[in-house]
This record gives sequence, structure tokens and C-alpha cells, in this order.
Amino acid sequence: VQLQASGGGLVQAGGSLKLSCTASGRISSTNSIGWFRQAPGKEREFVATIFWSTGVPYMADSVKGRFTISRDNSKNTAYLQMSSLKPEDTAVYYCAAGNIVTGHRDRNLWDYWGQGTLVTVSS
Repeated sequence: VQLQASGGGLVQAGGSLKLSCTASGRISSTNSIGWFRQAPGKEREFVATIFWSTGVPYMADSVKGRFTISRDNSKNTAYLQMSSLKPEDTAVYYCAAGNIVTGHRDRNLWDYWGQGTLVTVSS
């Protein structure tokens, strides 16, 4: 499975940005697609995930109410709509895919990773 992330950029605090992640290859081997982020000097942390089949999302507490994850199965693409952005949201955002039933927050359970896209939020 190959993942191509896009949509990162520079935005002012309070602004919005939408990330996309398009999957290709043996997508049927996965049941979940998600987003992680890694800020400078910090560990990669879970942001959001969604099941391909049901569309059920799970969000990290730090982004609930501000970020929304969705997917378009016809395009094999997942989206992360980010609103009310804060400087602390600045990070490289990675999309990931895997076959995970539970424990999506554990980055070690994810099998496939995209190249990352940089989101910078200025104050």
C-alpha cells in the first residue's frame, strides 16, 4: 500500500487547512486510515483515524471539536479538515494505513506510512 499525503502549508492561528491522503495498491488489506503528527523534538502522536468500511472516526482529545476526518472510498482518499488551528498544531502530518481492530493510537500497529506534509501555524 502506498500513501500520498498533500495539503500542508502555512496558516495563521485560527485558520483552516485540509489535508488529503490518497491510498493505492492493496488497500483491501487495510481497514483503517489515519493521521499522526510529529512536532520538532517530540514523538509522533495520534491525531485521527477512520474505518474504510463504516466511516466511524476516532479523534485525539487534543483535536476534538477542531479537526474532522472523513474518507471517500471511490477515490481511496482520506481527508483531515483542520479548523481553529493553533501554533501547537505545527508539525509534520503523516497519514497511515493498517488493519487494526483496536488501539489505533499506537503508531506501532500501523503498517503503511505516507511521506508526511508540513503544517505550520503562525501566531
